[in-house]
Amino acid sequence: MNSIKNVPARVLNRRPGHSLEAEREQFDKTQAISISKAINTQEAPVKEKHARRIILGTHHEKGAFTFWSYAIGLPLPSSAILSWKFCHVLHKVLRDGHPNVLHDCQRYRSNIREIGDLWGHLHDRYGQLVNIYTKLLLTKISFHLKHPQFPAGLEVTDEVLEKAAGTDINNIFQLTVEMFDYMDCELKLSESVFRQLNTAIAVSQMSSGQCRLAPLIQVIQDCSHLYHYTVKLMFKLHSCLPADTLQGHRDRFHEQFHSLRNFFRRASDMLYFKRLIQIPRLPEGPPNFLRASALAEHIKPVVVIPEEAPEDEEPENLIEISTGPPAGEPAVVADLFEQTFGPPNGSVKDDRDLQIEALKREVEMLRSELDKIKLEAQRFIAQLKGQVNALEAELEEQRKQKQKALVDNEQLRHELAQLRAAQVEGERNQGLREEAEKKASATEARYNKLKEKHSELINTHAELLRKNADTAKQLTVTQQSQEEVARVKEQLAFQVEQVKRESEMKLEEQSDQLEKIKRELEAKAGELVRVQEALSRTEQSGSELSSRLDALSADRDELSRVVRQREADLLAAQSLAREKEEALSQEQQRSSRERDELQGRLADKESQEQGLQQRLLDEQFAMLRATAVEARRILQDAVGKLDDPLHLRCTSSPDYLVSRAQAALDAVSALEKGHAQYLTSRADASGLVAALTRFSHLTADTIIHGSATSHLAPTNPADRLIDTCRECGAQALELVGQLQEQQALLQARPGLVRTPLQGILQLGQELKPKSLDVRQEELGAMVDKEMAATSAAIEDAVRRIEDMMNQARHASSGVKLEVNERILNSCTDLMKAIRLLVTTSTSLQKEIVESGRGAATQQEFYAKNSRWTEGLISASKAVGWGATQLVESADKVVLHTGKYEELIVCSHEIAASTAQLVAASKVKADKHSPHLSRLQECSRTVNEMAANVVASTKSGQEQVEDRDTMDFSGLSLIKLKKQEMETQVRALELEKTLEVERVRLGELRRQHYLLAGATGAPGEEPSQPSAAPRSGTKKPPLAQKPSVAPRQDHQLDKKDASYTAQVVN
Repeated sequence: MNSIKNVPARVLNRRPGHSLEAEREQFDKTQAISISKAINTQEAPVKEKHARRIILGTHHEKGAFTFWSYAIGLPLPSSAILSWKFCHVLHKVLRDGHPNVLHDCQRYRSNIREIGDLWGHLHDRYGQLVNIYTKLLLTKISFHLKHPQFPAGLEVTDEVLEKAAGTDINNIFQLTVEMFDYMDCELKLSESVFRQLNTAIAVSQMSSGQCRLAPLIQVIQDCSHLYHYTVKLMFKLHSCLPADTLQGHRDRFHEQFHSLRNFFRRASDMLYFKRLIQIPRLPEGPPNFLRASALAEHIKPVVVIPEEAPEDEEPENLIEISTGPPAGEPAVVADLFEQTFGPPNGSVKDDRDLQIEALKREVEMLRSELDKIKLEAQRFIAQLKGQVNALEAELEEQRKQKQKALVDNEQLRHELAQLRAAQVEGERNQGLREEAEKKASATEARYNKLKEKHSELINTHAELLRKNADTAKQLTVTQQSQEEVARVKEQLAFQVEQVKRESEMKLEEQSDQLEKIKRELEAKAGELVRVQEALSRTEQSGSELSSRLDALSADRDELSRVVRQREADLLAAQSLAREKEEALSQEQQRSSRERDELQGRLADKESQEQGLQQRLLDEQFAMLRATAVEARRILQDAVGKLDDPLHLRCTSSPDYLVSRAQAALDAVSALEKGHAQYLTSRADASGLVAALTRFSHLTADTIIHGSATSHLAPTNPADRLIDTCRECGAQALELVGQLQEQQALLQARPGLVRTPLQGILQLGQELKPKSLDVRQEELGAMVDKEMAATSAAIEDAVRRIEDMMNQARHASSGVKLEVNERILNSCTDLMKAIRLLVTTSTSLQKEIVESGRGAATQQEFYAKNSRWTEGLISASKAVGWGATQLVESADKVVLHTGKYEELIVCSHEIAASTAQLVAASKVKADKHSPHLSRLQECSRTVNEMAANVVASTKSGQEQVEDRDTMDFSGLSLIKLKKQEMETQVRALELEKTLEVERVRLGELRRQHYLLAGATGAPGEEPSQPSAAPRSGTKKPPLAQKPSVAPRQDHQLDKKDASYTAQVVN
């Protein structure tokens, strides 16, 4: 059973004098017992009752102060199982503890990260799980601090999810990405656990398997909620953005869906989970986000935790506060008795009871006020939802009206075309009507002329009849008198002449028929002239005249019939023309009215369309402006990092800075293209918004990494790099400011930012480490030489250790002899393990050369892979140097002229150097190679042996060093006060010295990094040693990241405190 070593001082120094203090002491004691029982080195799952007491303790004190005060005293670096169970308990406390636990855990982020990094560097099965678990806990704390709407238990309603997502599509996009990252951490932990376990039923029933599987219950609870929220957010994104834009989101969701479904399926098949949790079943396939109706088919997965019967607790005191019970313990028992059963003899209530009652009344009052506030908030939320629904309905109505207006506009255009065609047809009909009227008037004039001619012919015919009768009378009396005949002849000639003249005057305009009648009349006149020649022929001429008169009567009747028919046709044409004219006038009036109405409606639609177009332009510019404001914030934050003192600890490599600067230059080109497109068509700002977002992030990333790179660069290049970053930030901020204004948008020139970015890129190229001065032809010989030198150095170290052990046996005895033998034996084991590792590495190297060189020679293979060869050389040199230094440190310790700390540091250096050698050999090796497996096994053995050296050194140091007992019984009060002040002065001096040494260590590591960069190969990792020629025992340059140990809470200054507050907020 694990015990807590560092008990807080307030627990040790408390003296029970009041019932409240006794309660607090009892609470601390109970929490200490529960934490010790829950977090121990036994490979068994955490008991639920202990975790429940810890969680109830957080609710009791409204925070996790007590939990962390005991947790930081646990020896987590000494046991991976202890760290694993600590992470499990912390996960349960975060999920089910008081909400303030989240903020308390934020203060200890560095402790959690250090534990994960420590175990991540070691090849321990539990250690790798601890590394992944700590990353999950840090992600969980960061997510819930950034989104306080989501409790640590991740259980919220859909309304809260909608409120947290908001209406800004960028916020929804970012929240979805963060939930994807959250889910990735959860799934990575589950996959790592299952990878270490066999899925057989027997494994889940063993304590070792249950110890690994127990935290997956909280992972299942988190994943069920995260899956539901990501489905909701993905459907919301697909309703606002095109499908092509979200292709990456869909691919990532599908990958997580299949991983989560396999995780739930494998967990539900294990007997361990069947009695602890009811795991939901996911559908066979992921939701179809391209179909909006698929949201109704989605079913929220629900995880059910069955109720457990309470277990009896075994009281066990794990914390020894003092050697005997305190003097005031009976008083505490009496106070607790009085608190439980009340004062004896029914005495009146004391002040404490009155205070409790007053506090209860105040709590009730606050609860009532809280209920009122909740009701008011719910009412306000309901009103806001109603307003949102009304606005959405109005927007939908506006969309329908717009669609209807477009349809009506098309119909009106069609009707207008028809009306124009009808108008053309009416004009044509009007022309026909006018032509018909002209024809009718001409016909009427012709009819009048014919009528006049007809009347004249009738008169002439009547006159001719009378003349014919007179002629007949004259013929009867012709025989009586020749004179009378002559007279009649003269009269008839005169009359015929007169009729001829009249006929010629009247019939000038007649047709051919009238001319024919003229000819007949002339013939009759000729006959009348010849009457005197032959009377016999007179009767014949009369008969001929009668027949001619009958023909004229027939012609007259025919003409009358034609005239009547013409009059009827004329009347019909006139009536038809009047009807056409009336219909045409009515159609013109109706067309005029409809045309006026359509023109009014068309004007209204055009005004509405112009308003909608202006609204679209305003919305696009508002989106661009919001994006520019956010980009300005990002760039201002990046520029602020240039003067932030806390950013001095951050470092970066020139290679990464060059990649960031090149990406930023590409983003500038995209920004120029998007700006030109937006100026061409302001109705679509999507291209400019996307390019501006990418540009702001990449530029800010370049500025931050430029500042981080300058921290490890020489003074002059660092100053020039900082100035160029400032200039880049100023140009980018000026550009973003121009994109926020309508007037300045046309004058914006994104290409101005390219110049400082190219300057940063050039400075990054200059800061890249230069190549080695070793010719590639010499690399092959140097590899064999260094590997042989390393083997020889190890053999020499083993012999020296044996000699030192023989000398120690003759020169020392007792405890010192035991300590020396234990240290030298552990060093001997370490040297043997290193020798085996070097031998295995040599065999693997030969296998790599033989499999990779093909038809080339060994020297050509080394020259072709020069970087890998240089890394292998430097790793080998580091191993040999570490072995030599270990032997020298051990010799000094045995002779009492050195320090134990030197031996510990040498052990750490050897472990790091062997890890570097394994990494250099593993780069080009086949993953199925048996030599690689043996090399990895040897590396683990070296790590274990190095740990044994450290452990034996520490135990020997504790055993040898004298521990003076502190006896202050003979000192007076003044002497005690004086020694206390001297001790405080000494402590301050040591703290000052420690701080100075840490600063010096940081500067040494920084200079070390610079030297390694100046001699290292380009593209080589900073941690690889130089391939310079071997001379003596000088350590090859190993570049390490400068680090300063974290300060305690009482050492934080105001700047640190303010920066922490900014991060939390």
